[in-house]
Amino acid sequence: MRTALFLLLAVLAPTQAFAANQVVLDNSVFVERATTDAAGKPRVLLEEPKVVVPGDKLVFVLNYRNAGTQPADAFVITNPMPSAVRYADAGDTRPLVSVDGGRNWGTLDALTVPLADGTRRPAQPADVTHIRWAFQKPIPAGGAGKLMFRGIVK
Repeated sequence: MRTALFLLLAVLAPTQAFAANQVVLDNSVFVERATTDAAGKPRVLLEEPKVVVPGDKLVFVLNYRNAGTQPADAFVITNPMPSAVRYADAGDTRPLVSVDGGRNWGTLDALTVPLADGTRRPAQPADVTHIRWAFQKPIPAGGAGKLMFRGIVK
C-alpha cells in the first residue's frame, strides 16, 4: 500500500497548469480521520498520509499563486484522478470532470458512460478520470488561492 501512496502522490501534478502563465502550484494530500475529543464531541482531523488503506478518505489541496508580473488569464488546472482513488466531491467548487480520460468535459450530472450493449447510463463519481478548474477571471499578479477535492482509496 505504501507503493500505492507514492504513486498517488506522483500523479497529483496538474497536467496543464504551467502552460503559458507563471502560476506556481503546490499540491498536498491529507487523510481525513474522524475522531472524538476529550468531551466526546466528534472531530475531523487532516493528517499526513503515512499509510493508506481502501476506504480511507483523502483530501487533495491545490494551492496556486501567480508568481508573474502580469495577470494569468484563461488559467486552467487539470488533475488526473489517481487510479487508486475514487472521486468523491470538490467541496463548494463545481469543477468540470471527465469520465473518458479527458476527451470530454462537463459537470458530473451532465455526463454519461457507455455500456456494453450500446446504451448509456448517468456518470457516477467512480467514473471520474480527470478533474478541471477553468478560472473565469484572471489571477492577478501575486494573487493566490486554494482548491480542493476529495477522494476515497479504492
